[in-house]
Amino acid sequence: MSTVTAVLALLAASVALAWPSSAAPVGVQPVRIMPLGDSITGSPGCWRALLWQQLQANGYTNIDFVGTQAPQGCSVPYDGDGEGHGGALVTAVADQNQLVGWLDATHPDVVLMHFGTNDVWSNRSTDTILAAYSKLVDQMRASNPAMRVLVAQIIPMNPSTCPECAQRVVALNAAIPGWAAGKTTAASPITVVDQWTGFSTATDTGDGVHPNDAGNQKMAARWYPALAKVLTGGVPTSPSPSRSQSTSPSPSAPAGTTCAATYRVTNQWPGGFQGEVTVKNAGSAAIKGWTTRFTFGSGETISQAWNATVTQSGAVVTAANASWNGALAPSATATFGFTGNGTSGTPAVTCTAA
Repeated sequence: MSTVTAVLALLAASVALAWPSSAAPVGVQPVRIMPLGDSITGSPGCWRALLWQQLQANGYTNIDFVGTQAPQGCSVPYDGDGEGHGGALVTAVADQNQLVGWLDATHPDVVLMHFGTNDVWSNRSTDTILAAYSKLVDQMRASNPAMRVLVAQIIPMNPSTCPECAQRVVALNAAIPGWAAGKTTAASPITVVDQWTGFSTATDTGDGVHPNDAGNQKMAARWYPALAKVLTGGVPTSPSPSRSQSTSPSPSAPAGTTCAATYRVTNQWPGGFQGEVTVKNAGSAAIKGWTTRFTFGSGETISQAWNATVTQSGAVVTAANASWNGALAPSATATFGFTGNGTSGTPAVTCTAA
């Protein structure tokens, strides 16, 4: 029995316990959810089965996975309809307006989109891929003005035939949060779901590209909290783990304003790493902006950053908020990320509020 089969069997056993107490009132239409992507979503895309079972087991039973593609296995019964098209490029789907027909046939309320792997492999530029994302979102909103869109920072890839693909994925994922922030609306919010962090092509794929049983479990676990928040009526935000904080208030900041920041390493590879800093408004008044600083201890250098303006002078790294994430209400957070050269420790971070 595969790991996926075993996990699904355990989850399926708990569905019967959740169903009676959480069944929707008679006449309430189910929330229609479209998984959208390439073979990672549909060939067979067993993270969908794990996600379905997890939702059912936790009482989210009034849902309907929709799509023109039928289920493709995964060893247990589940609602396997979706739009996972093996070999598909998001740029081609956008150029050929294929999504319009799929939307007309299924009328989703929520779209889960993990798309772009084949575009990266085909060396489509990040800007071209994001333009395709934008066109698809416009088509989603034409179908349903209140569409909830969950867009993945795609899982890493490291196929033997494409040594450049790993860094191309990093570049695409780095640009997705800024794209989403500029494209989101109050009526149709876009949530970025980090499928990249903590996902290993060595242990979570069988070929450097497609998730194996362990990878499917990780993908389902990342989709679940964001989708669950949509299903309970909230507007989801990208999850940010709780961490210890070090506070450094600005002496000239208005009374009641202060911020805290924490650093963590999210991935390591030979000669490089990915890091993340979370900034929190730790005061009692809103802040208009923030600046963080930390000092590397082993010669590390920043190679790329997103969601902040990052500069480095010697070992000292300074990061100031981007235009869209500087204003924070009390207890609100913002996160920026970066890749670097070397092997990172976990330096202390200071934060100054404005």
